[in-house]
Amino acid sequence: MQQPVHEHDTLYLSAPVNALVEGIYRQNTTLGQLREHGDFGLGTFNDLDGELVLLGGSAYQVTGTGEVRRPADDVLTPFACVCFFRELTFEDVVSGFADMAALMSLLERSFPSPNMMYALRIDGDFEFVRTRSVPRQDYYRPLVEVTKDQPVFEMHSLSGTLAGFYTPRFMASMSVPGVHLHFISEDRAFGGHLLQCRAVRARIGIQILRSLRMDLPVTLDYMTADLQRDTEKDLEMAEKE
Repeated sequence: MQQPVHEHDTLYLSAPVNALVEGIYRQNTTLGQLREHGDFGLGTFNDLDGELVLLGGSAYQVTGTGEVRRPADDVLTPFACVCFFRELTFEDVVSGFADMAALMSLLERSFPSPNMMYALRIDGDFEFVRTRSVPRQDYYRPLVEVTKDQPVFEMHSLSGTLAGFYTPRFMASMSVPGVHLHFISEDRAFGGHLLQCRAVRARIGIQILRSLRMDLPVTLDYMTADLQRDTEKDLEMAEKE
């Protein structure tokens, strides 16, 4: 008999990611509403005003200048992925990992199947972390164009947390396919969308998510948009360094 799906097994998407890729940067989901669906996750803010990290129920906004803010509950997001994080497996990587490629290899070996969704929390001490945060947009340029001008930040010798998800490639129109991670430092002074890092020690926590809930925005921009185009290549370019 199929086991019941619990709230902590569910990935919640506030909107499909392909709308964001096509330049729809305003929706009506508040951070307060988002927290009804999870205490852990990532996303962005209306007008692409920075990167969102949700950790332990606390939201952090990393702006285009690198400043980390604590946004109010009424601040809006056009796209976010959240869940109630309850790790099912963990691995202490005493020797750390050399770069993103090594981290991806560690994660992929830990996944029972590439066809499931996973929440990922990686706490560690880092030799360096390189992030980006897109600047606020007044005009709706496609995401792949916006990220060509992305500010990049780098910090050395710090501790912090990588928070994010793995979703299968067949979900590319709904969420970022593969591994998508944001970073927040232990002192909550540095963060953003992860581009590259090297860890000297890490603890990797993984949660299997076997249910998906996605809301479709009821806004004029979304309802009149043409979302039929395959945006996977644009999304891959926008997410990479």
